Amino acid sequence: MLGLICERLRQSAILGYLAAGTLLGPNAIGFVSDGEHVQHLAELGVALLLFTIGLEFSWPRLKGLGIAALGGGAAQILGTMAVGLACAKALGLGFNTSLVIGAIVSLSSTACVLRLLIARAEIESVHGRYALGILLMQDIAVVPLFLLVSVLGGEGSMGEVAVGMLKAVALAGVLVVVLLVLLNKIAPLVLGMEALRQNRDLPILLAFVVGIGAAWGSHELGLSPALGAFVAGMILAESPFATQIRADVSSIKTLLVTLFFASIGMLGDPVWFVEHFGAVVALVAAIVIGKAIIIWGVLKMFGVASRTALAAGICLAQVGEFSFVLAAAAAGGELISEESFTLIVSATIVSLFVTPYLVMLAPRLSASIHRIIGLGAFSVDHDEADTEGDTRKHVVIIGFGPAGRAIGQAAGKLPLRVDVVDMNPGIVRSARDLGLLGHVADASHADVLEHLGINHAHIAIVTIPDPLAARAIIKQIRVCAPDTHIIARGRYHRHVQELFDAGAQEVLDEEELVGTRLAARLRRQLRVIDTP
Repeated sequence: MLGLICERLRQSAILGYLAAGTLLGPNAIGFVSDGEHVQHLAELGVALLLFTIGLEFSWPRLKGLGIAALGGGAAQILGTMAVGLACAKALGLGFNTSLVIGAIVSLSSTACVLRLLIARAEIESVHGRYALGILLMQDIAVVPLFLLVSVLGGEGSMGEVAVGMLKAVALAGVLVVVLLVLLNKIAPLVLGMEALRQNRDLPILLAFVVGIGAAWGSHELGLSPALGAFVAGMILAESPFATQIRADVSSIKTLLVTLFFASIGMLGDPVWFVEHFGAVVALVAAIVIGKAIIIWGVLKMFGVASRTALAAGICLAQVGEFSFVLAAAAAGGELISEESFTLIVSATIVSLFVTPYLVMLAPRLSASIHRIIGLGAFSVDHDEADTEGDTRKHVVIIGFGPAGRAIGQAAGKLPLRVDVVDMNPGIVRSARDLGLLGHVADASHADVLEHLGINHAHIAIVTIPDPLAARAIIKQIRVCAPDTHIIARGRYHRHVQELFDAGAQEVLDEEELVGTRLAARLRRQLRVIDTP
């Protein structure tokens, strides 16, 4: 309910989920006295979220993020830890405690930031790609940081930590190899069977099992479950089923991610927050400003334009969900006191509350800061002037039978981006053979159309012969993309007006066209007969 209210107020629903968790938690109304079971579901929700994000990012696309994003992520973690260590030491805390606080603050919220960037269609923006690369490096660093916290808490020597880190890297390699073999060798043999081609539920079920299985396997190996799920999704992104899979798991993902943010809210203590309001606000301000500046500086070191670097830094200026894991481990090892733990939890929740505004305002805020301090007032950053993504006109072909194939062959010769959607994997494979972007999916689903970027498409061509299916698809396109020009195939004359009413701007009446061509053939043949 609070999530709905926030959306009605044009705010992020995440704010509502956090508020609901805080109100229902053990430190407020107490409706939920034990959040442990909810926390388990929440962790599953984050893993599933990263699985769906992995579906958007194949390995070639991940490499395309570049050294600035991935290397900048590693440098950001080390830089934030160093600054956090120095600040905590200045406040009189011990070295071990200061280093742990630096590690906790170094992580940003993958679940929150990526969800907001995707919702705002900014995941492909320049600053969005750098934010993604840094977040992925932070997720990879969760295991080494956890091992570091363990040794600082007296649970092992530095040598044991080094061995543990090498073991973690080796196990991560094993997990990747297993997933590659399963999804690239075994799954294609199964999904290539003619019997399974007719049933789209089976590939989706397999993908869901793989995503959950990868998260479980990663957990059993002592790695981050979210990282395992992300790798599984990234490998599966090479399959033609990725679009439909993403659409079908979206409802489950929404439920579990809602539980995740609510469970974070349950850790908050409203009474303690009010009593220590000044300390919490001061810490949040230090985190937001400090992380934004650190990421800004790190990305600039890698040659990223100043405004883009600052926008990415503003997006990531919060404490993330995996920081709770580190904070809990540190509290259990008595590295941080109960008072410090509550302060960190409160500051983290508040930083997540302000994150939707940071992501929303990041580009404009970055530009404003540059104008105020006089940087780049009369120049344009090269990567910000780039066309972020494909600048070609975008055409979507729904249905790739003989009619759709003819359109695709003609469009493939033009400077266009052409996405093809069909339910038949074999047909989609033939579209890819023509150099087109093929997707095995049901185009009547809004999630599928949004994944295709239908709201940015110039033209959508619906070649589905079934008038009911075509009408449903046209209506869905019109809802998702009011400005996209829709051309539809009218299989029968009596259904043409229905397609117009559904929202198509042009409908080619197949019976009328056939009649016109037959009449032309008749006239030509009569001329042949009349010629002596």
